[in-house]
Amino acid sequence: MSVARIDARFAALARENRAAFVAYIMAGDPDAETSLAILEGLPAAGADIIELGIPFSDPMADGPSIQRAAIQALKAGMTPRGVLDLARRFRERDAATPIILMGYLNPLLTHGLAAFARDAAAAGVDGLIVVDCPPEEADPLTDALEAEDLALIRLAAPTTDDARLAVVVRRTSGFVYYVSVAGVTGAKEADAEAVAPAVARVRAASGLPVAVGFGIRTPARAAEVARVADGAVVGSALVDQIAEAIAQKRDPVSKVLDTAAALAKAVRSARVEIA
Repeated sequence: MSVARIDARFAALARENRAAFVAYIMAGDPDAETSLAILEGLPAAGADIIELGIPFSDPMADGPSIQRAAIQALKAGMTPRGVLDLARRFRERDAATPIILMGYLNPLLTHGLAAFARDAAAAGVDGLIVVDCPPEEADPLTDALEAEDLALIRLAAPTTDDARLAVVVRRTSGFVYYVSVAGVTGAKEADAEAVAPAVARVRAASGLPVAVGFGIRTPARAAEVARVADGAVVGSALVDQIAEAIAQKRDPVSKVLDTAAALAKAVRSARVEIA
């Protein structure tokens, strides 16, 4: 299904008048089997869309939490092929929840863009966010993804003016990821009041749903964003639960899924509260 699976999910959520809860985890953190257990538990915990991070040695857009998760995943032996295997194993049990891979361009180039797109589609992946691929250089990647009906989801930011936005949204599909803060993941908190007009502007320019991330750590903040955006993305707050659970010698799976459930509940009830 690929792009169609993303479109279907947002259409269903629009009919319910609610935003998507988009949950991010790093593939292979702390190891492959634990991350698979978390991945498989996220839909029941309330995740509408899952972003699965591809660990990379130089994750320049990510703050300390996700950098730490990437290092741990690499130490545990996770590779891009391993990420695709996790997606494939997840898809064997879940045919409905969209999976978006989030990562950097170098591992894709090493794998080969066309080959990676084919392998990702075969694994049941629906789209990619490639943080460090500027739109001006994205045509080879976009060609490869579109040939397999995979979405290339681009990022817009508070610094993206109207002229730049027109470039960013060209050949974007699935949704647009709005980076709510200037900086790296997990470093600042999103301000829903400031985000609202930006979301409207990006939505108008792209004709696509807009999911907001990079600054959402609590259920209260997730609910605020869910009132003004089409999706609320949470990553660092979930990734931190794994590190905390290991430090406390607790089960990281239940700790992450409990946190995800609280965030999902806040997102699902956000618009009901003001209806």
